[in-house]
This record gives sequence, C-alpha cells and structure tokens, in this order.
Amino acid sequence: MSVKSPRELFVLMLSNLRQGTERTTKVFEEISQAAQDADVKEALEARVFVSHNILSTLDQCFKLIGEQPMKLTGRLYDIFAEDFRRELSELQNPTVRNLFILAKASQLIHLRIAEYKVLIAAADLSGHYGVGVLLESCLANNLAFVERTRRLIQNAAATKIAEKIAAKSAA
Repeated sequence: MSVKSPRELFVLMLSNLRQGTERTTKVFEEISQAAQDADVKEALEARVFVSHNILSTLDQCFKLIGEQPMKLTGRLYDIFAEDFRRELSELQNPTVRNLFILAKASQLIHLRIAEYKVLIAAADLSGHYGVGVLLESCLANNLAFVERTRRLIQNAAATKIAEKIAAKSAA
C-alpha cells in the first residue's frame, strides 16, 4: 500500500487501530472464556463491552474526517491468539493460568495504548481536535483497564502468598 500524504498515513493508522480493536475484542472474548477465576472473567467481559463502545467512537472519528476505514491484512492478532491458545493449553495450575491470561490481556492493551498516543498527536497536528478528544476518551478506557488488570494481578499474588502463610502456620 502506497501512502503519499500525512492524511493517508493518518487514515491508515486509524484504520489499523480500528481493525486491531475489533480483533482484540475477539481475543478478549476468547480469553474470558478461558478464565477460571470469576473476577478475571468479569473484568474481561467488561472489557469486551467497553471495546464495543470504543469501536463506535472510532467509527465517529472516521465520520469526522470524512473517510472510511481501509481494509488491512494485519495478522498480528491472529498470531497472538494462536500463541495464546497454544501456551494456555500447557498451563495446568489455575492460578498460573489466570496470571497468564491477565498478562496477555495487559500486553494487548499496552499495544493499543501506544497506538492511541501516536494517533492523538497526529490528530492534533492535522487539526482534527474533535478526533483527538474522541481518541483521548478511548485511551482513558484502555488506561483504566490496565490499572484494573494490575490490581487483579496484585490481588491474585497477595491471595496466593496469604494461602502459603496460612498453610505454614497450620503446619
């Protein structure tokens, strides 16, 4: 694909973000089904819900700039999902599985965050301040999920440590 102008690059990057959000949502749906911990499952299902809202917001960005999303072939998320399935199938311990699920979810969201930061700067440079506002709101949702995921990981670790301490005290 030949990109000849900053606007074309912006549309390409925004299209990539939208497509990545669609694919990430599907990965989160799959990951949530694999989660055994109720809190992890609930957080991931909430993330799927928020992702659908983000897709609507991204569609509004395209409307504001008078463009349509480009069709892209990005396989990054397909490869991520394949690796996730393979690696998860090798994990038997429920705590380890949940931590792995949370780690992979966090990894995906950090990729999204980087894309949002670049696109927000590009929107500002191109004079699309309304698009920048919409992208900032999407970024905020992603940052909130990262924080919630971090807390889930901390809580899982604290619970496991407390169980070990209790087991040693009982012995």
